[in-house]
Amino acid sequence: MAAAEFFELNSGASMPRLGLGTYKLDGPASDTVALIRRAIELGYRHFDTASLYGNEEAVGQALIDAIRAGDVTREELFVTSKVWNDDQPRAAEAFGESLKRLGLDYLDLFMVHWPWPQNGTFVDAYRALIDVRDRGDLVSAGVASFYEETLDEIIDATGTAPAVNQVELHTGFTQPELREYHAKHSILTEAWAPLGRGEILNDPAITEIAEAHDATPGQIALAHLLAHGISVIPKTANPERLAENYGALSVALSDHEVARLGRVQGHRQSKDPRQFPG
Repeated sequence: MAAAEFFELNSGASMPRLGLGTYKLDGPASDTVALIRRAIELGYRHFDTASLYGNEEAVGQALIDAIRAGDVTREELFVTSKVWNDDQPRAAEAFGESLKRLGLDYLDLFMVHWPWPQNGTFVDAYRALIDVRDRGDLVSAGVASFYEETLDEIIDATGTAPAVNQVELHTGFTQPELREYHAKHSILTEAWAPLGRGEILNDPAITEIAEAHDATPGQIALAHLLAHGISVIPKTANPERLAENYGALSVALSDHEVARLGRVQGHRQSKDPRQFPG
């Protein structure tokens, strides 16, 4: 398969449109390494992990092995990790620990994982990531699960909009108001749980459009978000599903189909960042 197309970030970096999310890839390290090596064979270049996931070492080992084998260069890869809530007061140190666990010289994107507004540390955590970026060990600073008010706070405090905001987003829950805010501030929207944890895949709009394209419902759900200029990082531990998800890049939806998918009814499936973790 051809390498994924790219989004241009406000930091000047390029990020592949589709990547592999590694949440819950917390089994034997050898399984994670094998899955990521297979993903690279298929064309994946974008890999998303976090300190919370407990798999940074395995993800890093897979990437280093692939580089040493000549399957890919470091420059072709886009690697993301995140600082967890408890480490917000020491975000710069947490970045260094993630970098060490991954075994890489730099990261392409590092995020404040949740705003945790009740604790009041997210602004300083984001400011620390800007400092790390300016030091040269990080290409782009971003956030995850932030909403308009918290984005306002970090932009006002630092003068720098995050390169990416990674949020829950899927067909039936596309957060148009937040995406409009992102567009105004040149923040790329990235979707976690882009398959809606499977709950949306039996919707008639998805299944009928899938049949028309000789595609799977999952590919249609991903293609829907890609059509809106949203980055997607579906997660899977299944090598067959890995190939299926990557195939979404080849699905071209019509304007009518995108509009129909936009009328699918869904809901937030995870925690509301205005309340979590409290």
